[in-house]
Amino acid sequence: MNKGKKYRELVKSYDKQELFDLDAAIAQVKKLATAKFDETIELHIKLGVDSRHADQQVRGAIVLPHGTGKSVKVLVIAKGDKLKEAEEAGADFFGEDDIIEKIQKENWFDFDVMIATPDMMGKVGRLGRVLGPKGLMPNPKSGTVTMDIAKAVADTKAGKVEYRLDKTNIIHVIIGKASFSEEALLENMRVLLDTVKKAKPSASKGLYFRTVTLASTMSPGIKINTAKI
Repeated sequence: MNKGKKYRELVKSYDKQELFDLDAAIAQVKKLATAKFDETIELHIKLGVDSRHADQQVRGAIVLPHGTGKSVKVLVIAKGDKLKEAEEAGADFFGEDDIIEKIQKENWFDFDVMIATPDMMGKVGRLGRVLGPKGLMPNPKSGTVTMDIAKAVADTKAGKVEYRLDKTNIIHVIIGKASFSEEALLENMRVLLDTVKKAKPSASKGLYFRTVTLASTMSPGIKINTAKI
């Protein structure tokens, strides 16, 4: 894949093999985020686990102390009083069979996160084929299948992020925007790394953090010194 001239110049501006401490990595990625828009900062964590095994899964969700800087559209699937709770908590969309039908028939996906009550999961499960590939399927581990709708909506709006392994054993998570202060990005990153560290499966042997890379939307990756995590 051919990279643009600007990207190639950014690559030349620092040593790509250098391993940065956390604070230095943040400073460097902010320096490289020179696009005309507010770039998203992402952390890519390659773990020494095998995601094909159920006992080596790493998955969960946390609320970042400074949020993600991204506005999130929340859909709640529930019934009765829980719909009123969703509305009062600030959910963008809420409903029951009507919304499920809208997704099925109109291929409607104008939302970023779906939260559902456990009693609706039988019906939501039928949407697995379309929700699964988009990463929108509610899951108890990420706190999106719950009876506490108000808390789930509030947490999601406040900057809750889900972390989960992909097929190559890498976790990709947003930790903020280039416009965030270095302190805010550093705190978000530390909280995320600590959470992933605590989620280490007992079946995982050897080095847990294989590589950790920080990058903005348009910048090359900054390698982090995993010995300092």
